[in-house]
Amino acid sequence: MKLILKQSVENLGDAGAVVQVKAGYGRNYLIPQGLAYVASDANMKRIEEESSLAEERKRRDFLEARRRASQLEGMSLTFTERAGEDGKLFGSVTVTDVVEKANAGSLDFELDKKTVQLDDPIKATGTVHVGIRLHGDVEVQIEVNVEAEEG
Repeated sequence: MKLILKQSVENLGDAGAVVQVKAGYGRNYLIPQGLAYVASDANMKRIEEESSLAEERKRRDFLEARRRASQLEGMSLTFTERAGEDGKLFGSVTVTDVVEKANAGSLDFELDKKTVQLDDPIKATGTVHVGIRLHGDVEVQIEVNVEAEEG
């Protein structure tokens, strides 16, 4: 039985692949689970259209991520926090703080917390470079300066 995979199936193929499987496996598992459909002429044309739409969407997402990255390039955020004499902060600068400060700036989009690549909160004064991953292939570094509060 010839089927077209809607999604990637382990040990069988990737989404959009035309595969030859035993009739029972196709009828009883792949088709009912929504993982594949029969490879008729109409469905072959449909998969070509879907793949071209997916390719266009992927290209559009990449270009949008590059546009957003150009706005973030060279961005520097400064935080003034209470700190001890040794430079350790009494609190910390977290991903949420970075996102709120960046969104308060002149961006024409909302930065999402999931895009910020900060493993641990910043707990000392100084400069830290924080990665922002906007797309699988687009990452930009912003500078986060943490200064001690005077007084």
